[in-house]
Amino acid sequence: MRTQASVAFSGDGEHWFLINASPDLRQQLNATPQLHPKPGALRHTPVAGVILTNGEVDAVAGLLSMREGSPFTVYAHEKVLAILSANSIFNVLNEKNVRRQPIAISEPFEPRLVDGARSGIEVLPFAVPGKSAWYLEGKAHPGGETGDGDTLGLKITDKTTGKCFYFIAACAEVTDALKAEIDGAALVFFDGTVWQDDEMIKAGLGHKTGKSMGHVAMSGEDGAIARLADLDIDRKLFLHINNSNPALLPASPERKAAEQAGWQIPADGTEIVL
Repeated sequence: MRTQASVAFSGDGEHWFLINASPDLRQQLNATPQLHPKPGALRHTPVAGVILTNGEVDAVAGLLSMREGSPFTVYAHEKVLAILSANSIFNVLNEKNVRRQPIAISEPFEPRLVDGARSGIEVLPFAVPGKSAWYLEGKAHPGGETGDGDTLGLKITDKTTGKCFYFIAACAEVTDALKAEIDGAALVFFDGTVWQDDEMIKAGLGHKTGKSMGHVAMSGEDGAIARLADLDIDRKLFLHINNSNPALLPASPERKAAEQAGWQIPADGTEIVL
């Protein structure tokens, strides 16, 4: 059983930030020694903050696993913070300990450590083609119906070394603007939800295409593999891979095709040093 698509990053190996909090976050934390509390320290956690790139269940549900009184900051666009505020279950995140910090598109910020010290990391949020959370379809959006902010990509930069990576877990279309943003990157995590746009329909698992759910397919003329093939990216990894996607299977032709095109399907617990 594979875990879902949260990523942890750190500039010093001691203080950590998460990108998204998937429903199985507790399992991921337990499996990662670097994210364990210090022995004997009451309510300690090395996780200083969580950066949300959207309001989908698989990005926010894991926040409920972090409610035991440890201080940290949730960073998210105002539209996503409005979703959290509108759902009273997130009130278990004690506002005395858990700060909610709005972030804005194209405005870089430096996430802070628990004590307020600088992290030495710069995060640049940028708009990505997408949609609001599926559970809001047909309902009023707590953060308003217009404007970007429901789906973000992130550029994470170590301010000391200048090394950086990109995180794009949900993307409905590979636009020229997106290509220009990530061209030349050392590392890109990219939306790998579906192999074919209509695979969930063909498999009898749903009635929507990948694009209508906010996810570009891996394959096809307009898919991620083809659209990003001409970019100078050192390392490309697919994540957020749905269980309907045959590329998830190590021996599948689809996995082979993705790898031959220069993409990786990372294993759970993969560690990368830039």
